[in-house]
Amino acid sequence: MRRITLWILSTLAAVVLLFSYRTSLGAATPTTTTAATGAGTTGNSDTASTGPTTGETGTTASGKTYQGSVASTRWGDVQVSITVADGKITAVSVPVYPNSNGKDKQINARALPILTRETISAQSADIDTVSGATVTSDGYIESLQAALDAAHVG
Repeated sequence: MRRITLWILSTLAAVVLLFSYRTSLGAATPTTTTAATGAGTTGNSDTASTGPTTGETGTTASGKTYQGSVASTRWGDVQVSITVADGKITAVSVPVYPNSNGKDKQINARALPILTRETISAQSADIDTVSGATVTSDGYIESLQAALDAAHVG
């Protein structure tokens, strides 16, 4: 009886230790700007936007930049900014996205580049959500649609 009790307790302790072990999530930072030429920069949601929440925010040599509204999601805010030239989306950036913990960073490091590529390819907000990043994808699409409405595109 004592052997079985000891065996059960040691097995239970091993299972608890196994499930409480955390693997490394990595320190990958997502590429959040994608231009039609493939160039990218890194975004950070810790910086506050001082411009309007929706609408035209500036003109660059490659077109006008429009910022979507901030979409509040379960895991944090998402905001999309697009650059439009000759009625086409030439670049997409995500200046605000959930990045408060390692899991958010890991998910968005994979999801945001996919979403920006899809946006440039589709030239509209009619894009698929990224599996495993559904909440961020939904916020991205909401903010993207606001930016497209402001730019009168798609």
